Amino acid sequence: MVSTNILYRHLLKFFVLSALSFFIGTIHGMLQVMPPIRAWLDSIGSPYGGPGHMIDPLAHAHMNLVGGVVLLAMGVTFYLIPILSGKEIYSIKLVRHTYWWVSIGVYSFYIIQMVFGIWEGTLMHSGIADISTVHRYYGPVMAVSGTTMAIGFSTFFANVVLTVIREPHKV
Repeated sequence: MVSTNILYRHLLKFFVLSALSFFIGTIHGMLQVMPPIRAWLDSIGSPYGGPGHMIDPLAHAHMNLVGGVVLLAMGVTFYLIPILSGKEIYSIKLVRHTYWWVSIGVYSFYIIQMVFGIWEGTLMHSGIADISTVHRYYGPVMAVSGTTMAIGFSTFFANVVLTVIREPHKV
């Protein structure tokens, strides 16, 4: 039997990282509407295409939605399932895996979007016509980041389903 206090300790990091993600997303949003930054982003294709769309809206929205909202929702789900179902969480180990896989995926996605957006935008403004030499790395790097997040989402889903379908603990 897993102590509720052990579960709560593991959930705290979901809430802290969610708050940090909202903070980063808010600062990002504030910066991207400042006139010089907005002008630069618009000049490189934000929000509709080109390198600018990697920064606005992709990186910004991803940090707020997946980093902020999804991590918060995962923590709340892990907190509420035992209360609503009367069953212990199937696996604390899967809770830990969910946190790390999703967190690494969220932050690597954000960093990749920002790095490639700024890098390609700078190349675009310097007159280098062949941005594709840089962009060819974007797909494979994003695939690793996306796969990392997908593993986290899969461990979350598995833990929720296995918790719900398991037999309740007999007291």
